[in-house]
Amino acid sequence: MASFDFDQAEGLRRMLAGPKPRVFTFLSAATPEEKGAMLVNLGASLAQAGRDVLLLDACVASEGISARLKAGRGNSLLQAAQQSRGEPALDDVMQAMPQGFSVAALKRGVQKLPAAGTEGAQRLDDAFGVLTGRADIVVVDAELDGNDAFAIPALAETEIVVQASNSPASIKAAYTLIKRVNGQLGRRPFSLLVTGASDKEAQLVYQNMAQAANRYLAVKLNSMGSVPPDEHLKKAMHLGRAVVDAFPLAGASVAFRRLAGKFVLSDAAAAR
Repeated sequence: MASFDFDQAEGLRRMLAGPKPRVFTFLSAATPEEKGAMLVNLGASLAQAGRDVLLLDACVASEGISARLKAGRGNSLLQAAQQSRGEPALDDVMQAMPQGFSVAALKRGVQKLPAAGTEGAQRLDDAFGVLTGRADIVVVDAELDGNDAFAIPALAETEIVVQASNSPASIKAAYTLIKRVNGQLGRRPFSLLVTGASDKEAQLVYQNMAQAANRYLAVKLNSMGSVPPDEHLKKAMHLGRAVVDAFPLAGASVAFRRLAGKFVLSDAAAAR
């Protein structure tokens, strides 16, 4: 099995440094604009809550968060993983953003991902493991490939959150994502985040999906809450800022701070 030739002392320091970082893998059934707004504002809200946050763009077939934020400088995680010796140069992979978080990209342009089960895939998993140690919370913008697998194999072991909006098409697509992951990885819990919906609407979406997931897939679905429709989200994105910074009293800002609080509490509970 391939592995990096890490310095033993550095490895020990890492073990003693603190709790294992939390990694949340997001699969979105919302529009690209809704997904981008959710990731940016969640990252900014977590940063405001005092967490060191990394957004990782693990999309291959569609535009991910790094492209949306025009974070195209530096190497990709794949390039770092392909180094022959030593720890990957991750400082060049992570790009600090004005919203308070960092962004990294799995690949850039036509870079080809290694096939599953190969030495290259193992090296990519190793590099991903090192990268996650650079932040308190890692939020992954992910998608499934034609075989219903993740581009980074290790994402299968992370906490999976599915984003849906309040429309029949999005709800159906979100349930399909859960079904696809369940078929590939077996029974496991999922979390649902509903955007563009009131608390009442989101609760109804959650209840219906949770009942269907339990009845037909024997899957437990947890609620991460909701974010209401808010024009301030679009205004903030046009300004290149997070809504929690540009319009802190907006309804969406309140919802994102509440959502970040859930992540922070979850992070604190995992540290104990």
